[in-house]
Amino acid sequence: MVIIKTPQEIEQMHTAGKLLAEVHRQLRKRVVPGVTTLELDKFVEEFLLDHGAYPEQKGYEGFPYSICASVNDEICHGFPTKKPLKSGDILTIDMVVRVGDWLADSAWSYGVGEISEKAQNLLDVTREAMYEGIKKAVIGNRLGDIGHVIQNYAESRGYSVVREFIGHGIGQEMHEDPQVLHYGKPGRGLRIQEGMVFTIEPMINTGAWKVKIDDNGWTARTIDGGLSAQYEHTLAITKDGPIILTDQGDV
Repeated sequence: MVIIKTPQEIEQMHTAGKLLAEVHRQLRKRVVPGVTTLELDKFVEEFLLDHGAYPEQKGYEGFPYSICASVNDEICHGFPTKKPLKSGDILTIDMVVRVGDWLADSAWSYGVGEISEKAQNLLDVTREAMYEGIKKAVIGNRLGDIGHVIQNYAESRGYSVVREFIGHGIGQEMHEDPQVLHYGKPGRGLRIQEGMVFTIEPMINTGAWKVKIDDNGWTARTIDGGLSAQYEHTLAITKDGPIILTDQGDV
């Protein structure tokens, strides 16, 4: 069942989203060669707690960290480690922030130092695919319209779209209805209504879209070792169009 949010509830989620966006702005200057993802995890947790918020992922179904930190061929749910990042890596940081009773969710991919043209193109296409999907998140469209435009945009540029992980409703719980696929046919799926709040979070690969899971039971990586990137926003559906609750403002 899709839980429709009131304008007041959306505003409370926006508060969480603004703080989450600020965390990503802070991370931009901290994702540099030599830093470890465990150090970034520590920074995020302390920043959130200092601002009266909580890293909702920590402890979720046993997940032990405040962020997911996925490097290069890791698609999502990467564990932070003591291994220093090196120039040329790409890193996706995904997190869920709770402020009071309400949540926001956003992932962002970062280039570490000087990255290759291949890696930069992947980041650019993945980010734009997300925004193309957001454009379709308007009252009266269907969820399949979002997935179709993301798949078409990515595949027309030679990339593949991960199927196993999808966008989702969010509110007082991390995962609510509806499910938001990043592939599919237009005109299919649930009709988009005012008051829905959900994520759009395509994961795009340079190679095949299929995944394999590490022994930790969490980390998904590309089956062929290709690079993967992800961008994610939480958005609320209004009569005036989608509001990006996790908008960073200057990217």
